[in-house]
Amino acid sequence: MVRDRAGTMRLGALLALLLCSSLEGQENSFTINRVHMEGLPDWTVPNGQNLTLRCLVDISTTSHIQPRRRLLFFKDDVLFYNVSSTDSSESFFIPQARVYNSGTYKCTVILNNKEKTSPEYQVSVRGVPNPRVTLDKKEAIEGGFVTVNCSVPEEKAPIHFIVEKLDLDTKQIKQKKEKTSWNQNFVTLEFPIEELEQVLIFRCQVSIRIMSGTHPEVSESTRSDLVTVRESFSVPKFHISPTGMITEGDELYIKCTIQVTSLAQVFPEIIIQKDKTIVAYNRQGKEAVYSVMALVEHNGNYTCKVESRQISKVSSVMVNITELFAKPKLEYSSTRLDQGESLALSCFIPGAPPANFTIQKEDTVVSQNQNFTKIAAEWDSGTYTCTAGIGKVVKRSNAVQIAVCEMLSKPRISYDARSEVIKGQAIEVSCQSNGTSPIYYHLLKANKVLESCTKDSNEPAVFKDNPTKDVEYQCIVDNCHSHAEMYSEVLKVKVIAPVDEVKLSILLNEVVESGTDIVLRCSVNEGTGPITYKFYKENGDRPFFQVTANDTQAFWRKQQASKEQEGQYYCTASNRASFAMRGSQSNTLTVRVFLAPWKKGLIAVVVIGVIIAALIIGARCYFLRKAKAKQAPVEMSRPAAPLLNSNSETVSDPNIEANSHYGYKDDVANHAMKPVNENKEPLNLDVEYTEVEVSSVEPHRAPGTKGTETVYSEIRKADPDFMENRYSGQEDLLAARWEVQRLKMLLPGAPRPRVSHSCERHETQQTG
Repeated sequence: MVRDRAGTMRLGALLALLLCSSLEGQENSFTINRVHMEGLPDWTVPNGQNLTLRCLVDISTTSHIQPRRRLLFFKDDVLFYNVSSTDSSESFFIPQARVYNSGTYKCTVILNNKEKTSPEYQVSVRGVPNPRVTLDKKEAIEGGFVTVNCSVPEEKAPIHFIVEKLDLDTKQIKQKKEKTSWNQNFVTLEFPIEELEQVLIFRCQVSIRIMSGTHPEVSESTRSDLVTVRESFSVPKFHISPTGMITEGDELYIKCTIQVTSLAQVFPEIIIQKDKTIVAYNRQGKEAVYSVMALVEHNGNYTCKVESRQISKVSSVMVNITELFAKPKLEYSSTRLDQGESLALSCFIPGAPPANFTIQKEDTVVSQNQNFTKIAAEWDSGTYTCTAGIGKVVKRSNAVQIAVCEMLSKPRISYDARSEVIKGQAIEVSCQSNGTSPIYYHLLKANKVLESCTKDSNEPAVFKDNPTKDVEYQCIVDNCHSHAEMYSEVLKVKVIAPVDEVKLSILLNEVVESGTDIVLRCSVNEGTGPITYKFYKENGDRPFFQVTANDTQAFWRKQQASKEQEGQYYCTASNRASFAMRGSQSNTLTVRVFLAPWKKGLIAVVVIGVIIAALIIGARCYFLRKAKAKQAPVEMSRPAAPLLNSNSETVSDPNIEANSHYGYKDDVANHAMKPVNENKEPLNLDVEYTEVEVSSVEPHRAPGTKGTETVYSEIRKADPDFMENRYSGQEDLLAARWEVQRLKMLLPGAPRPRVSHSCERHETQQTG
């Protein structure tokens, strides 16, 4: 409790001192003149020597008391020491400087809001302490391992270690390992112990590089204690029996032995080899044995290998065996025979010593004599050997391959004829012959070899081809028989070509004169007949003409063409090779039909005549209507009393009757009475009707019979003022006369119904 109070008081005093200094600094003016560092005894020191880093500060102030400031120490821009002081210098002590203390140093002074940093200074620590080397064992066995620990306790990582294994007697470096430790100041490495090594030492050296681009600091090499190596097993030794000269037929005995140390954990493997062939081995004991009846082929160099992990020890011996008799030879009449020829084999030994002979085909004995003869059949083909035996020694001859060839049958050539061959499609041609294999097949196409193949059985040879036209194939076969090559029959293949490049054209010209012939031609560039040609017009779904021919073109003819034949045409062509429903379609051809010049002239004349006739009729009708329109007002003003005489007879004007015989009509004369005001507004007329009864004798009745006809006459009442200006008295008289004449023309006929002239009035009004 007392200590806490004392610490609190000290802290309060320190804060008050700092506050006063701060206030004093604020009240007084100051400047930092210079900041620099010193290394004592020097900036470069040997490894293990003490080093002092001093920061010196030069400050000018108006106060009589030096202000308190902070001093910061940096190494490689990393703050490692911080102190507050009123002194002009502060120091940082490094006891026994090491390589890891090397680097770039600087110091910074901070006073209120002002700050200044010294220049950078390079500290170099030279040299590295010698490393320490320790071993996990001082006695090792071949095939074992020794663990080496190398460390530099005084230094810090990263450190690069170099460890070497040396033979003590020869000082030869047996193995070298390098490793960089990035987090620790030591490494542990494992070294194997090899065969024939006896006494070993290990040597360690370290190097430290503080900054890139500078030379590393390297230590001296430190040696380890001695390591004694013991054999896990001895070098193998050979034992050969019988000793001295060895003759064929003797029992050959080869043994390889080793000595195994008690420190060995497992037995090594013992292997006996003749050249590269392993003839005996043992994994559990101390020896391996190879025993065989001696023959000449057992001569040679024998090797004994003993292996355990990385340890391998070898020894060799040469074995010589004296030959009892030479290896037999098998002679033959020929290695290739035709079926039915004589097969002769003979087995003999050079020097012709008496021996037992056997001739074999594979594993079957075919003769126990020295010679063998027979008529060769196909099944006699195979590998033949012979053996010769004297006592226990039996030797086999070289192997002879005998081939007995059966003559080939005439080859059969065929293809799948169930479907027609279409141009461009692949077909398979099969060729088959029976006889001794291998059989060599050659396919001829148009007397040239197209393809070849070899069959090891009597299966047919199948060739593929893509014929483009009618072609002939033939097959040639051959085998080991001495007979010449065998030829098959000639196979004729008909190839159907699909229609190609259908084209529609018209003879002479695409513009046809009416009345002449139209001839369309549908042609194909290629195609096997029969070919079906179909002609179509415009968008018709069905052809208007169809024909089948063996030719590459077809025609359609239309005599005396007319405008109906004008339009667009196309055609299709198809044959058995066509896959489409309508075959290949041609181009579209436009046909135009024009009229002959004389027809055009005739039509023009007729048209002009019709137009003229129509104009004449129209004009006549126009004038007739105008005449009727002018006649009507005159008739309306004519009196009705003078129409009949006292005898009820019709009064006729000889002049008018005479004119009627020449085709004149009353309405024609009306055209001469065109009113003056025809084109002006129509008159407002009042119409009165007068009824007149006319008696007439009908021609077809009896003489005493009379008829009565009532005739209505129209009397127009016009505006008195208008009429005075339009008509004079003479015109009224003429109008009355025309009206009498008209009524007379009605009297000679049969009795007529009453006729109303209101329609004439209406027409006249419309015309006026």
